[in-house]
Amino acid sequence: MTRFLIEVPHEAREAACARAIQTFLQTGSHFLVNADWGCSDGEHKAWLILEAENKEDAQFALPPSLRSEARIVRLNKYTMKDVEESRRHHES
Repeated sequence: MTRFLIEVPHEAREAACARAIQTFLQTGSHFLVNADWGCSDGEHKAWLILEAENKEDAQFALPPSLRSEARIVRLNKYTMKDVEESRRHHES
């Protein structure tokens, strides 16, 4: 499984914040219920990390009304060995 960071924006209005939060909480999904929110700091977005087979599966974990606005980023971890191999690859 691959880890994905999902960012879901919403409008900067109180009603939009409440609607987005309520939509997440009503799903009952562990991932959505535990999303992090930036609204109180002026960033009207939710963030969550989940594991899925691919971006499409990650997108389907979201409520349908929020899927089109979501940004989904595959996450990777690197080691120093990875950096060295990348440098060698780019030098040749």
